[in-house]
Amino acid sequence: MSNPLQSTPGSAVPGDDVDDALQQVEHQLSLLWRRARSISHQLSRQVHPDMEPAAYGLLTVIRREGPIRLTDLATCIGVGKPSVSRQIAFLESIGLVYKEADPQDGRAQSIRLTEKGEEKMHLVQDARRQVFRERLGEWPLEDVQTLADYMGRLNAIYGDGALKDLGSKEPGIDTEDTSASA
Repeated sequence: MSNPLQSTPGSAVPGDDVDDALQQVEHQLSLLWRRARSISHQLSRQVHPDMEPAAYGLLTVIRREGPIRLTDLATCIGVGKPSVSRQIAFLESIGLVYKEADPQDGRAQSIRLTEKGEEKMHLVQDARRQVFRERLGEWPLEDVQTLADYMGRLNAIYGDGALKDLGSKEPGIDTEDTSASA
């Protein structure tokens, strides 16, 4: 498989230009991730003042996927079942989710949003979407679609476990991300 970013003899892009471009991408992604964490924190507080961003991320997945088992939820966001279990217990205690017998396996439970949870998420996500509309509303539609396509491609190449590979090479990097922002 060829790598279009690698310089090859006769290539119009010298290696330093590729390194510079990759540094710019890394910088912009770092900035985006920091801002996304901050936004996730703000959104979670709009749902409930004591909510952690990780719990907000779980709510977004449950809302998008519908009833979901705890193990599937943990797999979906790439964290361990104990982390998800703790957050779900909190979400249950504030009345945003509930567990019910899984129709496919009576021994298992599915997690779903309560009416209150659905209402809260609807309000917060509509407000977030309006912010996107305001900030990207001046962009040509084609640019917004291109951005979505590029972000989709980037997410696809990172996939599940990308940081685990990096973490095994770089001591001290924490590879479990419980922020689950959406």
